[in-house]
Amino acid sequence: MRDVTPVLERLPAQRWPAPMGDALIAHLPGLRPWIEAASVAAPAIDLGRVSLRSPVANPGKVVAVRGNYRGTGVDDANSPPPGPAFFLKAASSVAGPGDGLELRLPGRRVDHEVEMVAIVGRPVAGAADAARPDVVAGYCIGIDVTMRGPEDRGLRKSLDGFTVLGPWLTTADEIADPDRLDVELSVNGEPRQRGSTSRLLHGVPRLLAAAASYFTLQPGDILMTGTPSGVGPLGRGDVVHCCIDRLGTLRVEVR
Repeated sequence: MRDVTPVLERLPAQRWPAPMGDALIAHLPGLRPWIEAASVAAPAIDLGRVSLRSPVANPGKVVAVRGNYRGTGVDDANSPPPGPAFFLKAASSVAGPGDGLELRLPGRRVDHEVEMVAIVGRPVAGAADAARPDVVAGYCIGIDVTMRGPEDRGLRKSLDGFTVLGPWLTTADEIADPDRLDVELSVNGEPRQRGSTSRLLHGVPRLLAAAASYFTLQPGDILMTGTPSGVGPLGRGDVVHCCIDRLGTLRVEVR
């Protein structure tokens, strides 16, 4: 890892009320040449010496979708899929792998759901905006953590730390085809979930366009794309490993 924090001094000064969206993500295209130049001289730091936080510090919203993988029991191969079944999670649920996962309510079952995540890079106010090539800033791995129970879905998934993102943001130019990435999750070395984004009912462009028909997406907004089969429970002391092609490996300790 190379520390290029001084580049943040090049972000435009902001006064209240600040514009919507994450400032770093919104200005990432203009900052990239400075980041790349700074990385040449920045000292290398062993990854094991740092604690990785969320690659997006200030997301405005977390947009998630249920039942978006073929073979999860919700799709019908003989009919076209309906529109995406969106729900929202609290932005305060976002955390990084270094934060770990806290089981806050004793006695409640909590499950893991590994997902590919797209990070919105610019304002998206409709389907036309969603078709622009620069609409996605990058991708990362996500764990959509779910507490089972009678409460509203968005509430049960919005506890602090229940949207784990990482290990870093991989810029969109590094991912030639986000619809052909293998997805895996294991708990304590036991394989639990395995799939491929080629099995998504709705790919990233369609999800973006559909979401933007309801609300404007802002830079730094989180789009979770759904989880393959194999969802299972988590317990105190578990260690979760997630891997997605070209996006890295995410390690999270449960406490």
